[in-house]
Formats: sequence, C-alpha cells, structure tokens
Amino acid sequence: MTTHALAQTFKAAKPALGAWITLPGVINARTVAQASPHLSWVMIDCEHGLTSLQPGAAESIQAITGLGSNAPSAIVRIPATGASTGTSWQIKYALDAGARGVLVPMVSNAEKAKEVVSDSRFPPGGRRGFGSPFTQGTWGITAAEYLKSANEHVTVMIQIETKEGVVNVEEIAAVDGIDVLFIGPYDLSLNLGFPPPSPDPHPEVEKVIQQILKAAHGKGKKCAIYCTSGKQSFKRAQEGFDMINVTSDSGAMTESLSRNLEDAAGGQSAERGFGY
Repeated sequence: MTTHALAQTFKAAKPALGAWITLPGVINARTVAQASPHLSWVMIDCEHGLTSLQPGAAESIQAITGLGSNAPSAIVRIPATGASTGTSWQIKYALDAGARGVLVPMVSNAEKAKEVVSDSRFPPGGRRGFGSPFTQGTWGITAAEYLKSANEHVTVMIQIETKEGVVNVEEIAAVDGIDVLFIGPYDLSLNLGFPPPSPDPHPEVEKVIQQILKAAHGKGKKCAIYCTSGKQSFKRAQEGFDMINVTSDSGAMTESLSRNLEDAAGGQSAERGFGY
C-alpha cells in the first residue's frame, strides 16, 4: 500500500495529529500507535530518544505497520545534525526500514535541504540506493511497486531550529522535494538566546515561529510544530499548522502518573510547565 495515514490527512486538508516516541521497544511503539484514532503519525525519535537507528527503528516500524491499514504513519527522526554531518546513510537506514517519512534535524540552509531530498529519492530524482529485501514487505507491496512509488510517497521533513535556518527559511522552503518544515521550539528558543518553552515559547520566539509558518505556506509546503499538550496543539491547529505533535510517550506517562497520584493524595494537579 503506497499511501499512508499522514499523506491522506494532508490531502484532506486537516491538521495531522501525532505523538513522539522516545522510549525503546516494540511494545511501547505499538501501544502508542494504537492509543487513539486521531493519530495519523508517530515519530520514532532516534536523535534524542532511546531507540537506536538500527535495529531499533526497524523493529518499531514493524510493530506499528503490523497494526494494519489503519495504523498511523511511522516517521523516523535521524540522529545526525548540522550542515557538515553526513546524514545520507542514516536516511537510507530509516527508509530501508520501511519508514513512511524521515525528519532531519537542524537543517540551516538550502544546500543541506537539497542533499536531504537527494538522499531520500531514487534516481533520477536523487541518489538513494536500492537493494533492501525488507522495505517493500513492510509497505505491503512488491519491490517493483516500491521502486516506482517511493519517490512520491515518502514524506521528506527538515527541522528549522537554528539562527541560520531562520535567516535562510525562504530559500529552504523553496527547495523542491521538501514536503514539511518542522519547527523544533526547544532548540529554536535556545539558539535564539531565549529559555525553552514552559509550556509556551517566549513572545520573541513566537514571532519567529509565525514567520516560519508563513514562509512554508508561501512556498506551498506543509508546516509542523512540536507541542506538549492537547490544549497547546488545538491552538496551533487554529493558527494553520498542518502537522502537530500533541504529546510524547514519556511525557504522557509522567503527566498521567503525576496527576493521578496528586489527585489520590487529595492535592490539586498543576498545569505542566517545562517538559519534553
């Protein structure tokens, strides 16, 4: 099956709601993926999360896709960062594992964005190598079908979270083949000289967030943002964000345990502040 939940939600022109996977293991990945019918994607975080790129990401993807045609799209955030860091092999590993998309952190200029696109596309559209015996089976199609359709159906995302990335956001957004500009408000805040969101970004950072949203939409690209609550996510949806992270596995677990234990002790639950 070449199409997937995230792509279908984009075509339906409604916000694509997702969840971040920071904890390792196939049981955890599957538990998150089947938590809600509102999920259209899950992010397997191999940058700051505890899932390894190989074999961890591949195993998590198998657990998620094993849920069937209604499973959310499994996206992988690769660990490498920076303009001079080689991301090619990491993108290859994530996509060969059957990921429906890849997220590359800290992309700060158009040259790096073009490199990411090239590494995510088979020739003649790019330089991705072909040869995994497992990828097409994960998608539920033949090798020939995968080779023919992957360039169109793999979602390519890059993160805007540095000063240089903000300065170059118009040029980055104009790169053909980039599907989504993903805002990382924590690193964006730190790189701009402001404290991290707690739970909302500093007003000056918020201005930059709106600038990135406008730049993405101005070039016909989707814009995504990381949130930590349903309330915060609803606000971003009203602002026009196309793809929104609502919570993380570790964050939701901690928040639920804390709230319920506080209620059981007869206290009053406080609103969550700083936390990923």
